[in-house]
Amino acid sequence: MSGSPFEPAEHVLSGDSSDVYFLRTREVMERDGLNPRVTMEVFPSGAGILCGMQEVEALLRKVLPPGSEAWGLAEGQPFQTKEVALRITAPYQSFAIYETAILGTLAHESGWATATRRCVDAADGIPVVSFGARHVHPLVAPYMDYAAIVGGCASGSTPMGARMGGAVPSGTIPHAMILCFGDTVEAAVAFEKHMPPDVPRIVLVDTFLDEPQEALRVAETLGERLQGVRLDTPGERGGVTPELVKEARARLDLAGFSHVRIFVSGGITPERIREFIEEGARVDGFGVGSYITSASPIDFTGDLKEIEGKPVAKRGRLPGLTANPRLQRLI
Repeated sequence: MSGSPFEPAEHVLSGDSSDVYFLRTREVMERDGLNPRVTMEVFPSGAGILCGMQEVEALLRKVLPPGSEAWGLAEGQPFQTKEVALRITAPYQSFAIYETAILGTLAHESGWATATRRCVDAADGIPVVSFGARHVHPLVAPYMDYAAIVGGCASGSTPMGARMGGAVPSGTIPHAMILCFGDTVEAAVAFEKHMPPDVPRIVLVDTFLDEPQEALRVAETLGERLQGVRLDTPGERGGVTPELVKEARARLDLAGFSHVRIFVSGGITPERIREFIEEGARVDGFGVGSYITSASPIDFTGDLKEIEGKPVAKRGRLPGLTANPRLQRLI
């Protein structure tokens, strides 16, 4: 094991998370002595941003025998409907049971990356951070964060996901910590005291008091050490609005705290991002969660297109290889 975060998990290698009919297929072919050299092409059902190819490559490097080939689009590239994103040429038994993992990895991570790109495009240069780890199973949360970074997020909230994407994990102070201290300023002072200098001093300011008022209290206490405040007003209070951001910005500026940045989270979508920008609310960063995590996977399909060099296809598909000059040699 290389220790790479893209290293396939044991349940993937064993086939325990594969569709059982692939396991049965391999067993039947093994017993019958059938193992032709085939070429499989993998293509999507819709357009999007490709993600998951690094994991797929790591898996194929682990299981394909010498003499095999794999070609694919690069991580983060846009793809079109039915464009060949991956081509594998190898003895069929060597990768038969991994079709489920290959398709699922590309489908889910490309869905997350594509949703992220919509947010990043809407933000037009304002940083976007993935805050959706709490909306998915913990075993996949880092991969969601990684996909979000591939899609354009500046970072993600999980350490593993950020490492995979070559970023530093991002996060402020949770409501629970502030509630435990009983006062936002006290929580902020403790955070400033105990966290290392490289951790940004960004404080949540919607727990007890009016957001602009709470932002001022924290700024007056921490002064230049305060780098930013985060507004995460719940829907029960109307959520974060452009008017609220404008008021917080104005009050901070009037009090001499123009260096304090304002970050916004809570139900952020591309439409809401555009609303903040169009209404002139000066947001310095957006935290996006459920819009990314609830994105539908982009279905990928794997088709055998050659067997022992002979063009083949099931009915409705064209036999033989599909040209795509954008494919790069992976293996």
